[in-house]
Amino acid sequence: MSDSKNATAQDAAASDYIVVKAKENGVQVIGLTRGLDTRFHHTEKLDKGEVMIAQFTDQTSAMKIRGKAEIMTKHGQLESGI
Repeated sequence: MSDSKNATAQDAAASDYIVVKAKENGVQVIGLTRGLDTRFHHTEKLDKGEVMIAQFTDQTSAMKIRGKAEIMTKHGQLESGI
């Protein structure tokens, strides 16, 4: 992949958002870093009914959800912790 196509693919990935709606108290949303060593870099706790809108960035390559939550992305909707 050429550098310009690679940069475009990274920009598209970095502009993706997810919506997390907590179905119980104490749901954790954990951001994981990009790069050779994947690490936790940010954690949020949500209580039942709270909603968080999160964006993938140059630093955030993945998110981990702990607890019962509804997760909405451009790819569809799913539930965790069932």
